[in-house]
Amino acid sequence: MVVLQRRRALIGTLVVLAAAAAAGCSTAVTSGSASEGASAAATATTESPTTTSPPTTLPPTTTAPTTTLPPTTTVAPTTLPPTTTLPPNLIPVPVVDPPLQAGETTRIQQRLLELGFWLQAADGNNGLTTKQAVMAFQKYAGLDADGRIGQATADALTVQTMRPIARANSGTLIEVDKTKQLLFFVVDGKTEWILNTSTGSGKEYTEADKNTPGEFITGVSLTPDGLHRVNRERPDGWWEGDLGEIYRPKYFVGGVAVHGSNSIPNYPASHGCVRVSVPAMDWIWDSGIMPMKTPVWVHGGA
Repeated sequence: MVVLQRRRALIGTLVVLAAAAAAGCSTAVTSGSASEGASAAATATTESPTTTSPPTTLPPTTTAPTTTLPPTTTVAPTTLPPTTTLPPNLIPVPVVDPPLQAGETTRIQQRLLELGFWLQAADGNNGLTTKQAVMAFQKYAGLDADGRIGQATADALTVQTMRPIARANSGTLIEVDKTKQLLFFVVDGKTEWILNTSTGSGKEYTEADKNTPGEFITGVSLTPDGLHRVNRERPDGWWEGDLGEIYRPKYFVGGVAVHGSNSIPNYPASHGCVRVSVPAMDWIWDSGIMPMKTPVWVHGGA
């Protein structure tokens, strides 16, 4: 009788741990039905085998990046990079002459695109993607990330003489810098594009399960560090996860995904997922820049 009770207790513990691993956009422990990650796994048809080996240009997933990534003690710059030297494989950007002025929306949009901060178009419209690109530049430059094109931001854009770079300097991957709250797209060792993002807040939470009335989900809002890869995705529209709606997600570990959101503040605010704007997520899908099996390197921050 004692042996049987111990076996039942062990089985119960394994079930709870399995539910925690499947929690969507978090490291949640569910008190009820399985959360977003579990339901997505049951319906998605593009999930890749979990035993797929990483490409030869990146280190094994069980170890920290070594030869293809900078040492983990190196941090992204907190101010504008030096103007006297250029790192290898970097496209120089000239100083703007005459200097940019606050309110010159089209010229500032063109400058942001020139530097690699993605936005929809240099059309003179200070809309969502322009504000997100401004916020991303401000984060990289160490300015107050309010998304406004003030004189300090215009001056910083004017004197920027090189394209901003991720920490990864080889391979093709997505880099999530939680310290900077930025998403980098690195192609053949070059930083091609940068997006504003918001990752896990690091806070504990208990919230109602939006798919199971009366049930609650408890967890910690963490975006897990490490080298992962895109292993499943949902291409069409909004999806009702247990912790809220997400747009066209690309999952890279458990229920944690890069996905579109209507809220991308200048601080970590998600349950663990990597939020970008809805137009940015459409661009990610339309451009094909983040296909299945793409490595995703997460580092820094909470």
